Order: sequence, then structure tokens, then C-alpha cells
Amino acid sequence: MDDSILIECHATWHKIVLNRPDKLNAVNEAMLNALVAALESAAGDPACRAVLLTGAGRGFCAGQELGPSVLPGPNGPPDLGSLAHNHHHKVVRTLRALPIPVVCAVNGVAAGAGAGFAMACDIAIAARSASFMQAFVRIGLVPDSGSSYYLPRLVGDARARALAMLGTSVTAEQAEAWGMIWRTVDDEALMPEAEKLVAQLAAGPSAALTTMKHLLNVSLDNGLEAQLDLERDGQAAAGRSADFEEGVAAFLGKRRPTFGKRA
Repeated sequence: MDDSILIECHATWHKIVLNRPDKLNAVNEAMLNALVAALESAAGDPACRAVLLTGAGRGFCAGQELGPSVLPGPNGPPDLGSLAHNHHHKVVRTLRALPIPVVCAVNGVAAGAGAGFAMACDIAIAARSASFMQAFVRIGLVPDSGSSYYLPRLVGDARARALAMLGTSVTAEQAEAWGMIWRTVDDEALMPEAEKLVAQLAAGPSAALTTMKHLLNVSLDNGLEAQLDLERDGQAAAGRSADFEEGVAAFLGKRRPTFGKRA
């Protein structure tokens, strides 16, 4: 595994750390490939029921590194569309398709692709000193990594247009108030709170959480009738699960449920 990505395997969850702190965890192709591999490894581990994604040092992710592979050279301009499609967008698709919840702990600046990755996670919390920026316009590019999709849905059209077109930095508290992230916490509380949250998800009913994630993903584009049909089918499957049986027994017995392993 590329050392630009660190993996900590806990009993029921994995912690994935973007590890280029000297560059505020700016990504390159090798790092993006390693990140996808780490996410897929978590999904393939039957003991892993949730993932925590964060960054090393004082930044979460400053976006794409402006190295030789993305700058104009003797052979002309680079194909940044292919770079986005084959690497950045693969990360976004993997985050959303992962059958287990992903918590993002934004420990510092999340700019460009970094902001897109945070929005693609299931639950994002941020340190109070963190910030979010659609930095693309500052170098003549357009939002990618899912930003043009998630921003209008999370913060509304007017705010999304201003953030994209002006490249304005948004504080973590403003991001929470606008619905870009779930919660802001004091810097020193970020990792304890994030680890508590991912452990809670890992102890939850894994099959229901997988179905829930799918329902919420597709609801962004479904009509009401299609979504109601999916809810019906998902609830039917959940009602036949051992987790539902355990959940009801625990409720009636006034105890905490102990849900089974991933299906």
C-alpha cells in the first residue's frame, strides 16, 4: 500500500488517513489509487462495519497536487477530464457505493477535491478550525469530485453558485449551518467524537445500514413512487433479518441490542 495512505484496522472498523501532511494531503494519482484500494479493502473485510476517513497533520485535503502530470507541457495541455474520471471520481463513486457507512473527520482545510470527498461521505464532522473551499475557479477550472452534484443539494442553488464561482472559503461552523456537514466540534474533540461515532455505526444493524445508504443515495434522483417502492422492498428484507429480531427483543427486554455480523 502507498504510504500516502495509512490504514488502522480496529476490531469492527477501519481508519483511513490521508498522509501527505507536508502538502496538506493534496492528492496525486498514486494516492487516489491507494485511497480507492483502502476503501475496497475495508469493504472486503467481513469484520469491518464502518470506515473513518481523515487527514494527517493540519489539513484534511487541499485538492489535486499541481505537479507535472497536471500542468501544460511540451506535448500540450493535460487531459484533466480523464484525470477526474479515472481517479477523483472513482474515489467519489467508491465512497458512495461502499456497503458500510463512512464517517469523514475534517481536521483542517478541505479544498477542491478534498471538499468533494468530504461531501461524498455518509456523515461528515469537522474541527472548528477547519474550512471548505471550491478552489477550482482560482486556477480557471470547474468543480469536480462530485462538488457540482452535492453542493446544490446540500446548501441550495444560490449558495452553491456563489461558492463555486467566487471560490470563497467557508468556515466549519458556516458549513454546518448551511447543511454541508453534520456537525462541528472543538479541535481537540474531533478524533474522540469521530471514533465514537464510527464505533456506534459499527455496532449498528449492518444490513439495515447498507440498505439505508442505498435508499438515501438514490433518493436524490428518484421520484416519490419509485422511492416508496424501494422503501417497501428494503423494509420487507429488514423485517426478515436477525437484526430486527434482536432489536425487538432488546427493546422489549429493556436492554441494548447486540447486532450480528455483516451479511
